[in-house]
Amino acid sequence: MNILILGGGGREHALAWAVLQNPKCDRLIVAPGNAGIAKIADCASLDIENGADVVEFVEGNAIDFVIVGPEAPLAAGVADRLRDAGVLVFGPSKAAARLEASKGFTKEICDAAGAPTAGYARFTEAAPAKEYIRAQGAPIVVKADGLAAGKGVIVAMDVDTALAAIDDMFGGEFGAAGAEVVIEEFMEGEEASFFVLCDGETVLPIGTAQDHKRVGEGDTGPNTGGMGAYSPAPVMTDAVTQKALDQIVRPTMAEMARRGTPYQGVLYVGLMIKDGQPRLVEYNARFGDPECQVLMMRLGAQAMDLMHAAAEGRLAGAKVNWADDHAITVVLAARGYPGAYQKGTEICGLDTLPETSEEICFHAGTVEKDGKILANGGRVLNATARGKTLAEARDRAYAMAEAIDWPEGFYRRDIGWRALGES
Repeated sequence: MNILILGGGGREHALAWAVLQNPKCDRLIVAPGNAGIAKIADCASLDIENGADVVEFVEGNAIDFVIVGPEAPLAAGVADRLRDAGVLVFGPSKAAARLEASKGFTKEICDAAGAPTAGYARFTEAAPAKEYIRAQGAPIVVKADGLAAGKGVIVAMDVDTALAAIDDMFGGEFGAAGAEVVIEEFMEGEEASFFVLCDGETVLPIGTAQDHKRVGEGDTGPNTGGMGAYSPAPVMTDAVTQKALDQIVRPTMAEMARRGTPYQGVLYVGLMIKDGQPRLVEYNARFGDPECQVLMMRLGAQAMDLMHAAAEGRLAGAKVNWADDHAITVVLAARGYPGAYQKGTEICGLDTLPETSEEICFHAGTVEKDGKILANGGRVLNATARGKTLAEARDRAYAMAEAIDWPEGFYRRDIGWRALGES
């Protein structure tokens, strides 16, 4: 099969790595890709949010299967254009991707499905939103309704922080994503990420993970797109997983189908778990980043077969084979992230790192220029490893991170601390 992956981050490098393990992959193209992806696949310059351009590229390159990595092409309806052209695609329709593209829509679906989630209110103007915050008090959560690259969520521990978040969002801090805000009750508990594949009818769980959203050690500082992750998530016991499926995921999928917008692709289910009871934090319409990296490290070649089955509506006969192992990824980011940071700094030492089925450094925001690897984003590298235990995987991942010579970068040194019982 000739396969095209849309995207150019760490998630897409991990997807490309897993797809290439599968003998069914004859040729792999990634658009736009990055410096790391370019070492294992062909990269193409393409406007991945323009459905017509993507269809033209697919037809011109005899592509058999398209995997959509990021959320923006999904929200732009690229998967719809591909399906209309008769192209097999892994990724939900624009209508179904609203589960991520609009937090208000997700709340509406949860209400209709009876799925447990945080109490909330929606606002399109600042004054009533602030009035609501003052009445509710803190802690409280303020979310930009639309897509904000994982940064449009403010967990405010005091009222002033929440009010400032309202000013930022309605003031354009997150662009169009902040034209409407959703204000939620603060949920206590432990967060986990639950991943399921859907083919419009069947739901197939494919793994759990926990990520570290905050920039600082001890889970402090502002939210980021994710500073590291590990899989599996200890809090996702069999009982909790079953509750999440029965009370949240399956009712949501049934409601989407009832509305004539069945969901086909991967569904990232962000959960808050307290006393064994999961509640929905958010849905994403694609693999999380950096959770995808640890999932792909554990799934390997079967990931492509599972995605292919989801795209063809064959999940009822699919099965996930899990090794009894653990994986962890450590994100190396540019100093200043998630605020202002410098691009174009050189990264050395990458060619000395191991590349095996147990250790690999996925590239996220990199570019190659004149034979040098340069940082080209906020989150730049993902040192990722497997092990029989989480501690073994952690040690391997940090050995890679420490071997990278990049003075302008930083990383958290406590990824996995909760599962490892460290503080």
